[in-house]
Amino acid sequence: MPWPVKALINVRREFVNLALQPDVNFRQLCRRFDISPTAGYKWLDRFQEGGVEGLADRSRRPRNSPERTQPEVEALVVGLRQDHPAWGARKLRRRLLDLGHQDLPATSTFTDILHRHNLIKPEASQAATPYKRFERPAPHELWQLDFKGHFALSQGRCNPLGGLDDCSRYNVLLAACTDQRETTVQLHLTDAMRKHGVPNGILWDNGAPWGSGGGGECTGLDVWLMRLGVRVFHGRPYHPQTQGKEERFHRTLQAEVLARGGWTDCAQVQRAFDHWQNIYNTQRPHEALGLATPVSRYRPSQRSYPESLPAVEYASGVSVRRVDATGHISYQGKPRKVGRAFIGQDIGLRPTDLDGVLELIFVTQVIKKLDLREPVEPTP
Repeated sequence: MPWPVKALINVRREFVNLALQPDVNFRQLCRRFDISPTAGYKWLDRFQEGGVEGLADRSRRPRNSPERTQPEVEALVVGLRQDHPAWGARKLRRRLLDLGHQDLPATSTFTDILHRHNLIKPEASQAATPYKRFERPAPHELWQLDFKGHFALSQGRCNPLGGLDDCSRYNVLLAACTDQRETTVQLHLTDAMRKHGVPNGILWDNGAPWGSGGGGECTGLDVWLMRLGVRVFHGRPYHPQTQGKEERFHRTLQAEVLARGGWTDCAQVQRAFDHWQNIYNTQRPHEALGLATPVSRYRPSQRSYPESLPAVEYASGVSVRRVDATGHISYQGKPRKVGRAFIGQDIGLRPTDLDGVLELIFVTQVIKKLDLREPVEPTP
């Protein structure tokens, strides 16, 4: 099946960027992009021969322009800044270096050029303050997901949904959604895992549709991911800095895409997202990565998405109970609350180091502690 015409050059570019990563499973990658290995090798060869221009349809433009003269450095800086109004001097300089330009002036000179052309405001420099970061050591150990605040369109409202790999900052999911329902999140997250593979863990906050507003209850999304073998983490209530990378990504998305305004519908926003996503992943220098691009640290996951959920199984010695229609299990003849998200599922119980305290587990993840010494909550 051929690639879709929509954003064709971006799809080809992302494919070859991933195909050139060390130890990549090439045939698996081709399956995720829904192309044959023959087509995959063709575009990889064309990229190696002609770079990004080699990925375009050859009838549209020549591979190179040997007679074209190089513009002056100041024109390069101004032109790149106009293409990316939210990029600062360090990003602009790094991007020109990545593009092959040599003998560039210092970053301070880039800043002076931006000031001379009124392309940078004094308050913009004051707004950026460094903060302490943490990150996972390898790609796909953790994804961060969240909705950005919705905004009005000419027709309805748009709810941007973003997903970021914690280690590489690679944007694995960017969707213009019409709502924030669990089913919508699951649909887009499924597409992301089919393309990039399954992460080891996912971090999101406690508000809908991710959680119960800090009440500790699991959602249908949590249960679905646990069935896939994905560990689910919820940020601390009222501490958005727990998902600082995703929050920072949303600020970048606002500055570089959404701030232009004039949006009519989600389809138009999605087209802009598809174009910018490639720029963010493969071109835009990232401060937290030492001005490298996210794709330089990204590797596709070795865990492919299973089209059918694996069976829920437990090790020997784990006591198993089925969750009833009220979200409870029966243990020692008494109802014990688990949560409505687990209705119809098998829950495991295993002892802890404390007498009278058990762990309730689903697949491999501990979902809560059961203290047999506490009074039993009445069933609804």
